Amino acid sequence: MTSTFLPDKRSGPDVALPPPTAGRGRARRRLRTWLTAVGFQVPALVMFIGLVLLPMLFALYAAFFRWGGFGMPSDYTGTDNFTRLFQDPIFLGDLWRCLVLVGLTLAFQLPFALAMAVLLNQRLRGRAVYRMLFFAPYVLSEAITGVLFGMVFAPDAGLADHILGSIGLDSLGGEWFADPSNVMATIFLVMMWKYFGFHMMLYLAGLQSIPAELNEAALIDGAGPWMRFRNVTLPLLAPTLRISIFLAVIGSIQLFDLVWVVTQGGPDHHSETMAVTMFQYGFKRYQVGYASAISVVMFGICLVFALAYQRFVLRRDLEGATTTMRGDGK
Repeated sequence: MTSTFLPDKRSGPDVALPPPTAGRGRARRRLRTWLTAVGFQVPALVMFIGLVLLPMLFALYAAFFRWGGFGMPSDYTGTDNFTRLFQDPIFLGDLWRCLVLVGLTLAFQLPFALAMAVLLNQRLRGRAVYRMLFFAPYVLSEAITGVLFGMVFAPDAGLADHILGSIGLDSLGGEWFADPSNVMATIFLVMMWKYFGFHMMLYLAGLQSIPAELNEAALIDGAGPWMRFRNVTLPLLAPTLRISIFLAVIGSIQLFDLVWVVTQGGPDHHSETMAVTMFQYGFKRYQVGYASAISVVMFGICLVFALAYQRFVLRRDLEGATTTMRGDGK
């Protein structure tokens, strides 16, 4: 490699200048890196635009039309679909049932998952088997789960009625999914069986990331099991809990396939969710404009909740992650 030396009149000694080919080589490497990054991102970007963004924009557009799903929307109705939506007792019932499912999930499913995670984080024989068994329902599809529990809770012939009858509690059985007063509680039992294993594994991962030295130090200081859990484990597990709550709420809002397979929203709309109502109007009654309005409202509810939750609940977690990535000790 040869270098060109030119005299520097200010300092006296000769200054070595890089050959012109070195700059061109760096520019080519940067261009190659940029093209490689773009090449990997373009397919995902095209799929996102074609399968997510454009359908969302078209649903927003169709929500302002009376449209049966054939051809292009042409009968513009303004905000009539949204006005009808919030006067529809079925949709208002969907909102109430969504709140009920969210409340039951936060009150029963997540605490049960946390208790099982704490138990299986102890030194127990066969705990790996228990973890696998509790997580297995989450691996099953919602369709299989719905068919399975449709047989379990079948009136008079189902496993649930046989078990209750064998212990003398046959009066508690009956029409699990056909009784309007029991159908949502029964659906929640199925949801809890299906999803609690996922949250349990989240909590287990969070528990195993807590340094054992902290619990040992609290034990040496005389803290009992409950005090260690409340003052050491729970605060350090809080970021995992917040993510779990977020996923559980969004999942309850968007619940569809499990309910559709089991009850299709019956009896008499008493188990319908917003997604089931949207499907009924869009694909059964061919009122796609009205169904699009339901989808827009669902998206708006999820978006507002996600932004508010990130702003007021996840803010400290996100700020901590940003600080760690930047290497800022402040």
